[in-house]
Amino acid sequence: MKPAPFEYHDPRSIDEAVALLARHGADAKVLAGGQSLIPLLAFRLARPAVIVDINRIPGLDYVRNEHEGLAIGALARQRQLERWALDGSPFLCTALRHVGHAAIRTRGTIAGSIAHADPAAELPALLLCLDGSVMARSSSGQREIPARELFVSHLTTAVRADELITEVRLPGLPDGAGWGFLEVARRHGDFALVGVAAVVALRNGRIAQARVALFGCGAAPVRATPAEQALAGQAPTRGTFAAAAREAAGTLTPDADLHASAEYRRSVAHTLMVRALAAASERARGPG
Repeated sequence: MKPAPFEYHDPRSIDEAVALLARHGADAKVLAGGQSLIPLLAFRLARPAVIVDINRIPGLDYVRNEHEGLAIGALARQRQLERWALDGSPFLCTALRHVGHAAIRTRGTIAGSIAHADPAAELPALLLCLDGSVMARSSSGQREIPARELFVSHLTTAVRADELITEVRLPGLPDGAGWGFLEVARRHGDFALVGVAAVVALRNGRIAQARVALFGCGAAPVRATPAEQALAGQAPTRGTFAAAAREAAGTLTPDADLHASAEYRRSVAHTLMVRALAAASERARGPG
């Protein structure tokens, strides 16, 4: 199929882009990497009256150390961040390598995946696990939206129709923390049936902090708050992780579809939480 007719704009500045969004509102869609939007247009699942292509706006393709973590511009590609993370951020690198295939990551942007908010996507869950945020700009100003407030429902975020995500902020790991990232998919490059991102920080042999984000388990990525609360102050043992994961899995309301039942997703979520938490704990202990 071919897209429905639309009006095309390629602004050369952020101010010009947000002016277009202010004028057209929900009738406009932003084009960055196009890895989510173009298929929707082709199948006429999205029929915007206006496309705002931001690829010619200079200075939005940066990745830099700021704000005690990373500041990632709206046009920074997934492959770009993957290469950047090779040396110093294996958590990011591992998560990114689960996103589609290399060709997709070469075009797809970090901000675009987060804005699309597919509940089975890796990057929204990573942002949620790291307590990250996005900077959203409109003609009336700029605001920071924490990840916990960003993901509303299936393909829906708290970013308004007149706002443009200009930056993604990913904090670094807490001191003394390790990470785990696992997912189950039908084959490499597919969206996850279920996935887990976990961070565990240890102090004096006990869990000082745990963060667990799940994807593919509902209408949006979700923090496993019951597991996080159950783990605080506990010894990092397999039994502790299993009990906390059981607590969290019982609160999940995953969808059933032709690929997996809700019960299967809940069971896999439990298993992956245990394994991801164990991996995070091992990394937190360090070598030896």
